[in-house]
Amino acid sequence: MKPETEPRAHHTRRASYDFIIVGGGSAGCALANRLSADPANRVLVLEAGRRDYAWDAFIHMPAALTFPIGSRFYDWQYESEPEPCLNGRRIYHARGKVLGGSSSINGMIFQRGNPLDYARWAADPGMQDWDYSHCLPYFKRMETCLAGADDFRGGDGPLVLERGPATNPLFTAFFQAVQQAGYQLTNDVNGYRQEGFAPFDRNLHRGRRLSAARAYLHPVLSRPNLTVRTSALVTQITLDGARATGVRYRWAGRLHTASAGEIILSGGAINSPQLLQLAGIGSPAVLRAAGVQVTHELPGVGENLQDHLEVYVQYACRQPVSVAPALKWRNRPLVAARWLLLRSGPGATNHFEGGGFARSNDDVAYPNLMFHFLPIAVRYDGSAPAGGHGYQVHVGPMNSDARGSVRISTADPAAKPALRFNYLSTEQDRREWVEAIRVARTILTQPAMTPFNGGELSPGPAVQSDAEILAWVSRDAETALHPSCTCAMGTGPMAVVDPGSLRVHGLTGLRVVDASVLPYVTNGNIYAPTMMVAEKAADLILGNTPLPPSTVPFYTAQPRLPS
Repeated sequence: MKPETEPRAHHTRRASYDFIIVGGGSAGCALANRLSADPANRVLVLEAGRRDYAWDAFIHMPAALTFPIGSRFYDWQYESEPEPCLNGRRIYHARGKVLGGSSSINGMIFQRGNPLDYARWAADPGMQDWDYSHCLPYFKRMETCLAGADDFRGGDGPLVLERGPATNPLFTAFFQAVQQAGYQLTNDVNGYRQEGFAPFDRNLHRGRRLSAARAYLHPVLSRPNLTVRTSALVTQITLDGARATGVRYRWAGRLHTASAGEIILSGGAINSPQLLQLAGIGSPAVLRAAGVQVTHELPGVGENLQDHLEVYVQYACRQPVSVAPALKWRNRPLVAARWLLLRSGPGATNHFEGGGFARSNDDVAYPNLMFHFLPIAVRYDGSAPAGGHGYQVHVGPMNSDARGSVRISTADPAAKPALRFNYLSTEQDRREWVEAIRVARTILTQPAMTPFNGGELSPGPAVQSDAEILAWVSRDAETALHPSCTCAMGTGPMAVVDPGSLRVHGLTGLRVVDASVLPYVTNGNIYAPTMMVAEKAADLILGNTPLPPSTVPFYTAQPRLPS
């Protein structure tokens, strides 16, 4: 698409708001709810994707998650630049092209991360109020945990969480196998002890996906002070010196202008830095190379990109107990009918019903590996290996020290920025990848799995040495879809937003609230941390008294004694 060239006569009259939220994804939906709760606040939400229609089964049926990913109707279809350590492959990155953002197409796994992730955040200068004690109250405020509210879990928030039943015989065997391999079970990976294996919390309820849009936005759409526009592409942040005054956006075939006291970017780790750079905010070298005039030098914009890479360790299953039959074309009409009529059956679950967290070695302080167990051998795009019944774990290092970037290459707001992740580029990354595969194999070859073990499908028995494992990862690994950290909170020279206000350093009237403000990616799926940041940010933006910090203790592993 070419840059906006419509004549001035096509511009609408400037509309004015208290808050303009750019992005109706996970963070944007939560902010829209909280900021519009005061009827005196006029709030405009601009989402570039389309509506999440109630009739769209591909969004709302949990098991249909493989359909939106890769579809131009639901997915922005990003891909990385060629990754040098992944054989030059471009890694596909799905991002939600619909109200609710990626929460409308993701795997619905709800993981807060480890409390020590937030201790790591708080150790940076100026970040002391982002430790676990300050974040836990906001995690609790946003959720209704159907497994039970307690000191760690909320009971009256908008986001209803159902615990995976994990009753398939393969889950039973898997949980026995992890114990045989020397790992422990835990009652709740989002509670006192994350380390261990357990059924997972999922953002689905009564057989239906509960996206951020469905949890936070749809219940309040009738508020007269809240305006939500979909298919509205923001093309520019308007600046008056060091103050952001509004935005320009394309909607309904015209270029519109809106002003506000506060502009809040919630486009995610790709689009928020892109919009800042298009406004001339960022590294002068990056901006000039793209033909954009520098308005505010801020070198950290688009840098510090972090993500999780993962592989599928897959096994054939000797017994017909996997959920493979539900994927067969002849069975899909029955699966769909059962879901439509009863909200039950194979269509009513994301199938990621359990897994866990483990340390790949005794030198790390807390889990650096996450496992999602799936009672079927299948890829995100729905393709499955030959052989029918199978099972797999998704696994990869959670605390990679690889860093990448998001950089515009043109002033065209419709052009996708260049994404560079630098996967597998560090010594730590490569070492932990080898450890991850060995831990996964150790678990999946325990006696509890023997009745089901029909042989390893991927990577396969020929892959054994460290070099062979790394070569396979280079060929086969995919993103776990957790891009983050490109507008990091902090006070250092590469920080982008102020930890106490989420304002862009050096500017007024402009904030960023989404996964891009994480300083370090957490050791799990990032949906829950992103929503927590939005909840906490809402209080900071409104000037509310912050929720009092928690005083409950959490589990920490005992250090290994010297030999």
